[in-house]
Amino acid sequence: MRNAGSRHGKIPLVELVRLHDLLFDQEGELIYQISGQFDKNERPGIYVEITGKIHLHCQRCLGKLVHHIDLKTFLILAKNETELELADDDDTIDAIIAAPDLDVFNLIEDEVILSLSIALRHADNECSMFKLKSNGNGLADKTQPAHPFAALAALKKTN
Repeated sequence: MRNAGSRHGKIPLVELVRLHDLLFDQEGELIYQISGQFDKNERPGIYVEITGKIHLHCQRCLGKLVHHIDLKTFLILAKNETELELADDDDTIDAIIAAPDLDVFNLIEDEVILSLSIALRHADNECSMFKLKSNGNGLADKTQPAHPFAALAALKKTN
């Protein structure tokens, strides 16, 4: 990335091993572009853009949740641990250690993992955990959560 160079490409999700536990499946790829730049204080850094679509587990129904990635971030390149610690004191700055052998795949995987919410889930009207109740006029009422033991109750009634 030296001398404001840039690098771009595509990474199949199957190659991002640390992300696998979070994924519903490994279909698709992430598109990235990384370019060397200086910030307003003339500190060297890299500008990272990542786009793509991944399939996660909905935290309500555990079904497939399509999640769109559209990340744009600037990372200051710290020369050593001391510079990195100074950057950590400022919440407005993200920094990494400058290394000639920077692993782009790991950097992209880190950024994607850090961007994910702890509890991603479908919208209420899209989640299979919720069902539509009819109001008697053939129109659907507000969504109501399905009782988790409704299927067991139905089995009990048949016996």
